Amino acid sequence: MTEAPPPNVAVWFEIPVTDLERAKAFYGAVLKTELKDEDTGPNPMAMFPAASAGGVAGHLYPGKPAASGSGITVHLAAPQPLEAALDRVRAQGGSVVSGVITIPAGRFAYCL
Repeated sequence: MTEAPPPNVAVWFEIPVTDLERAKAFYGAVLKTELKDEDTGPNPMAMFPAASAGGVAGHLYPGKPAASGSGITVHLAAPQPLEAALDRVRAQGGSVVSGVITIPAGRFAYCL
């Protein structure tokens, strides 16, 4: 017998960053949210918010990011419209590396 699938296959994500304060400012501005500092683990962290205690979320932590183009892809929810979020990515020093892509579940773009 197989168990019922979990509500979400992804349960957490971690993004290594070289400058935690700069990364908090970047993600906070792009996503229009506040990341909360957390120091209960082995490393300082900045936590992304979740709508509920059981929601999927993640954190930033001081570490070595993957080389450009070699890391995993994480999709983050940003306030609509998407084009405004892409403008915030650019304004914060990030790069938008694709046009807007439409799929049945919605719209997204790849950014660094």
